[in-house]
Amino acid sequence: MTGAKEVRTDRLYTRDHEWVLSRGDEVLVGISAFAVDQLGDITLVDLSVTPGQHLDSHQTFGTIESVKTLSDLFCPVSGTVLRIHQELLDKPEWVNEDCWDKAWMIAIRPDEPLKPSDDLLDPSNYATHLEQAG
Repeated sequence: MTGAKEVRTDRLYTRDHEWVLSRGDEVLVGISAFAVDQLGDITLVDLSVTPGQHLDSHQTFGTIESVKTLSDLFCPVSGTVLRIHQELLDKPEWVNEDCWDKAWMIAIRPDEPLKPSDDLLDPSNYATHLEQAG
């Protein structure tokens, strides 16, 4: 599947269209192609967290602004922020160019290992969620 309904099989997803990708002891967090499609051209990414800060699942870690709207970014898992993607703050257009790799937003050391749950959908369940969204 490509375009707005593209689902990468190497990560888990929230119903709000954030993704998490395991990389050793950390996870990267970003937003899906569907979220980017819904937002339109991204004009600003603000990451309001700092390394060392602990976030709870569903806690806001920043905002993303587009020509259409301003949206909160929610942390998909509980854990400690290891780093934020500083370059993305100066180049928010990366979200439109490559939301999967180039435009990750924060890296977190999760409190618990990642696994599919009611809050984190595996790729198949996320694809179903997208189909139901229309």
